[in-house]
Amino acid sequence: MRCCVALVLSLIVTSASVGESEAARILALFSMNGKSHFVMFEALLKGLAARGHQVYVVGHFPQKNPVPNYTDISVEGSLPEIVNNFTVEFARNLGYIQIFKFIWNTNLEMCKTVLEHPKVQELILSDGKFDLIITEIFGPDCFLGLSHRFKAPFISMISSVMMPWGNDRIMNPDHPAYIPNYFVSYSDHMTLGQRIINTVSTVISKVGHYYFAELPMDKISRRHFGNDVPPLAELKKNTSLILVNSHVSLNFPRPTVPGFIDVAGLHIHSKGKLPDDLETFIDESKDGVIYFCLGSLVRPETLPRDKLEAFISVFSELPQRVIWKTNNIPGLPKNIRASKWLPQFDILSHPNVRVFMTHGGLMGTQEAVQAGVPMVGIPLFADQELNIRNCVSKGTAVMVLYDDVTKDSILSALQTVLHDPSYQKNAKELSRRFRDRPQSPLETAIFWTEYVIRHRGASHLRSAAVDLTWYQYLLLDVMTVIVMFVVVMLATTYFILKKLISICSGSLTKKVKTS
Repeated sequence: MRCCVALVLSLIVTSASVGESEAARILALFSMNGKSHFVMFEALLKGLAARGHQVYVVGHFPQKNPVPNYTDISVEGSLPEIVNNFTVEFARNLGYIQIFKFIWNTNLEMCKTVLEHPKVQELILSDGKFDLIITEIFGPDCFLGLSHRFKAPFISMISSVMMPWGNDRIMNPDHPAYIPNYFVSYSDHMTLGQRIINTVSTVISKVGHYYFAELPMDKISRRHFGNDVPPLAELKKNTSLILVNSHVSLNFPRPTVPGFIDVAGLHIHSKGKLPDDLETFIDESKDGVIYFCLGSLVRPETLPRDKLEAFISVFSELPQRVIWKTNNIPGLPKNIRASKWLPQFDILSHPNVRVFMTHGGLMGTQEAVQAGVPMVGIPLFADQELNIRNCVSKGTAVMVLYDDVTKDSILSALQTVLHDPSYQKNAKELSRRFRDRPQSPLETAIFWTEYVIRHRGASHLRSAAVDLTWYQYLLLDVMTVIVMFVVVMLATTYFILKKLISICSGSLTKKVKTS
């Protein structure tokens, strides 16, 4: 094992030309074994490798076939498997407290495990030289200490819309009056009550992340990177830019600093022709096809019996054929084709696919938007309700809350999307907006990544707001001075007027007495 890693690290000294600039040595580090997260990151890493950069990836998903310029430092198998490992009941019980525990506590344990892995330990102790480090924003940032260890600039990626604590890295504006945070399913036009909840949840999540993720991670960082490593609160201020899985067409318009780069759809690419049997199944359905998928984590066969039978009953009565990402469900009607794995975007891109039934995961939602396919959304947990509500507000989806799933509710939602032409029309219009960009998401991500490399961290993109304390940023010190000035002026005016009145009253009294 040590020989393998030593060989990997020895290759770091090599370089090659890339267009007008030299090839860079890039180290990408991902502690969490979430496949749906990694598919976004992998797209950029492979794109950079195709440009001639030497890319070294610490992660849980090594390439099955060699990719030129792409080297895995694999920690596969070091963490319990989570892909296709959630029951529906488990997903439904993931309330906000459990989600925060997963993001902070569970990911902290992941950090400990991955940092103690022999390959990662050898990397930490090596004399490797890197031009750029790439990390993920989600839970504790396990690897920020390596940017200090290797004296390298770093960028971060996030596979969702921006987390509340991610904004603070680059001081991206996140005014809670009109910018809903990741943990609420509100629009950008909120009621008073919603603004209160949005504000409180934004503040609580930021404070919670600091105390339950950053501070414990500081102790772990010092153990692995040395006592001289700065705290995460300081290291994260050096973030050169963040690649965010959002776009104004699908999400809400918001102000951003130069280091905030929208790259929604980065993971989307076609693998080409569908398998012959699957293409035939879709082509031969004269009434079109419904595609049903609950994502990469949840196993649909674990649905409660009554809800499972409701879906099967609805599908059996429809003239459309159904493609269902699932397995181990016996006795399915003949119009249903089930499979444990399916080429999702290629299916959605087929012109005969009429509806996408989805849990509302962001990656799948973006694929449906890219392909112009309307949706029936059944959110289960996390940001899924927010994603579906975004599409409902744009007239491209109907939402059925999980607790409301019955044969009648599912049938009604499908009939609405299938037979109301506005959904198809709106889906095509949203797709045009989503795809209408000067560069593709991958080209955008590659440009800005190389920009940071060319400009050695691109410190000129850094907002001065990063150096302000929270009370300076909120102008509380300015307001305090202004209030004090106004109070002093009013008090001074009051005492002067009081004195003048007293003098005038005294003079008047004297005149009255003398007369």
